[in-house]
Amino acid sequence: MVMREGAVATDDIAEYALWLGDDALILAQQLGWWVSRAPELEEDVALANIALDLLGHSRSLLSYAGTATGRTEDDLAYWRGEREFRSNQLVEQPNGDYAHTLVRQLAAAVYMLELYTRLQASGDETLAAIAAKAVKEVEYHQEHTVEWFRRLALGTTESRSRLEAALEHVWPYVGELFRDEPLIDRLDGIAVRPSELRPAFDEVMAGLTAETGVEFPPDDVARGGGRRGWHTEHLALLLAEMQVLAREHPGATW
Repeated sequence: MVMREGAVATDDIAEYALWLGDDALILAQQLGWWVSRAPELEEDVALANIALDLLGHSRSLLSYAGTATGRTEDDLAYWRGEREFRSNQLVEQPNGDYAHTLVRQLAAAVYMLELYTRLQASGDETLAAIAAKAVKEVEYHQEHTVEWFRRLALGTTESRSRLEAALEHVWPYVGELFRDEPLIDRLDGIAVRPSELRPAFDEVMAGLTAETGVEFPPDDVARGGGRRGWHTEHLALLLAEMQVLAREHPGATW
């Protein structure tokens, strides 16, 4: 876990750290479901490793966010309700079949690689240090999901059909990743402006279209609002499963 000793986040920086930490936490929980269920043993291990990387990012970010209010990473992960989470709606979309998970992971990985690459230059030393460690890992996450996208797109008629169905279902939630909120204006020089990440993201997807012929849906129609605590019905179910042990046995230790 990356955490500078004695670092204390301001309220705005803590809120921004929550955005990124909650994205990573919810995505890690989603990918963890595939352990023992992935389409092949090697992929089972790969998804578990990606989930652990994301969990590590989340621990660092939530720990830093908690310094503003005296809460721990566990307090923020297990003792907040649905409306208090600041994750985007993309990461809370159901796993579906493997194509749905792959499309969700592709969008998240490409977005995160661009985000953490730029966040290394943040004026906040703790966020920059967390990003410097994370970028090496999300680079692998992107490479892995791009390779699987190619396999499904250029595989059988069935795999391509499922991939295209997954794009129709998941892609409407992608636009929220790139919406600028007022908090970003207050964190000039510290946070990364989401809208500036979109051209690089679209360039990766255009490259995949040229290579495979798979077209990405043009419209981002979902309402979004995860950064303001507005979530789809899926997050409550995910949190119920993720938080049940901590809430039923408060303070339990191994």
